[in-house]
Amino acid sequence: MAIILGIDPGSHNTGYGVINCCGNKLQHVASGVLRVKNDSFAIRLKEIFLGVSTIIDSFHPTEAAVEQVFVHINVNSALKLGQARGAALVALAQHELDIAEYLPRQIKQAVVGYGASDKNQVQQMVKFLLKLKTLPTSDAADALAVAICHANRRRIRR
Repeated sequence: MAIILGIDPGSHNTGYGVINCCGNKLQHVASGVLRVKNDSFAIRLKEIFLGVSTIIDSFHPTEAAVEQVFVHINVNSALKLGQARGAALVALAQHELDIAEYLPRQIKQAVVGYGASDKNQVQQMVKFLLKLKTLPTSDAADALAVAICHANRRRIRR
């Protein structure tokens, strides 16, 4: 059994999703969004780090997975996203979690079966796969999709 924390990093909204993985069975534990204030960028990074640390302390994941940065047209946005991702990675590393990283296309392929699927398709499949009663927010669904992707990949490796 593994408790997997999935992270969808963002400089304003960082999605998180925690699932239980036991064999082929996946169970939703928790999900949500860390919303950081429009303070200075350094303070936002600190809030991401502290928020991810709090999630780890609350749910005690055994493994973590993070979405990799994809290329943006706006270089400044890509840099900020990379730094937000870095803040989350440091929190995961500080708690000595095994960390896997996946490209957005890999995540969508693992969850929806199509690497260019849209956000609504990801939300719908996450709801279906985890037997959720309501549709998760886009950021939470993306983070849960990261965790589901990791669960699928770890089964293949074993």
